[in-house]
Amino acid sequence: MRIGIIIGRIGDVDGAALETEKWIKILKELGHEIYILSGRFKKTIVGEDKETLISALSFFSPECEWEQNRAFFLPPDEPSELLDHLHRVSDGLAIRMFKWVMQNKLDILLSENASTLPAHLTMGMAINKLVETTGIPIVLHNHDFWWERGDRYKTPFPEVEQIVKETFPMQIPHAKHVVINQHGREILKEKFGIKSVVVPNVMDFNQPYGQIDEYNADLPECIGLEKDDIPLFQITRIVKRKGIETALELIDRLDDKKVKLIITGSAADDNRKGYYKELINIIKKRKLGDRVIFAHHRILNERGTLPDNKKIYSLSDAYAHATACTYFSTYEGFGNAFVEAVLGRTPIFVNNYKPVYWPDIGSKGFKTVMIEDSILTDEAVAEIDKIIHNKKMQKEIAEYNFNLGKLIFSYEVLRDKLEMLFA
Repeated sequence: MRIGIIIGRIGDVDGAALETEKWIKILKELGHEIYILSGRFKKTIVGEDKETLISALSFFSPECEWEQNRAFFLPPDEPSELLDHLHRVSDGLAIRMFKWVMQNKLDILLSENASTLPAHLTMGMAINKLVETTGIPIVLHNHDFWWERGDRYKTPFPEVEQIVKETFPMQIPHAKHVVINQHGREILKEKFGIKSVVVPNVMDFNQPYGQIDEYNADLPECIGLEKDDIPLFQITRIVKRKGIETALELIDRLDDKKVKLIITGSAADDNRKGYYKELINIIKKRKLGDRVIFAHHRILNERGTLPDNKKIYSLSDAYAHATACTYFSTYEGFGNAFVEAVLGRTPIFVNNYKPVYWPDIGSKGFKTVMIEDSILTDEAVAEIDKIIHNKKMQKEIAEYNFNLGKLIFSYEVLRDKLEMLFA
């Protein structure tokens, strides 16, 4: 089939974009032709002849920023100008999308979170109008929903609230919905009577990952570790829901001063740096300055080179040198960092983040040290202490989790799901 993908941005490192690339790889292997319509291409994904840019679909476009400010952040006294804009611009986008469908003779559409989260109102409205008017088949890949974001999409205007409720998610009968966790499936059924298929986020278990090689052999030295240090890696962004303060508490409660916490995320991800400052204060208060390393300047998503010719290491390189990983998040839509640790054959210590971890991951049988409600019990600390000082135990846990992960979160699992969805 000729499949048209609509996404706000592609080739980026956000979860939706990364999972979309995995779907594209498998769909192409299954023999489908892929066309992409996006507001932003960070790199070429399927070839320039099959990629169409409409800059107004970008989350960073003037149109989108104006809509978000008027609808949610800086609402005016009354919404007439905003409502006129939303309907007029979405009509125009729907027409441009229709032309794209016809020019490429598309058989089916795939909407990547664009019809789920009202982060771009007119894009979601345009897709809705396109599908409603033409009846073209569509698969909605729903990564996260607006009601999971607290007050982020709260508006003073009933008219805008109505648009959000009717458009996100799409509620057209022939649309097929995909969610990334069991909770999403339950909520869609409960709130809207929509049936959906759970397709978990996956990793390629057939490619080398998290292995020490010639390139990354000097990573520990380059980020300030000594040879006999025991590095625990926090391979996440620095945002409050990642529960990094629990990892700091763990380091403080472990008696071995050679145990170090390596935080790979950047403070740039933290809105107004409030959480980053909170972490710095905890480090000072607990006197952990010599046991915590912020390594964002040397560890990024992919390998590269700094202006001074120093090496940039990838997340795979980080997992290669991790004795174990801390992952004490309080909320996740899925938990890509968990599966990455499994893929990198790294033991992991995790908080039972609600509502996803136990139903979708923990109950599958992975060997972890799991805590509840971010509370580090004496038993949990003792078990962690035992694992990080026992190389044989680390290897046994890592191999067991890797083999289980391959059964549950591999490309082969995704292939089976996509064959069914696009049959």
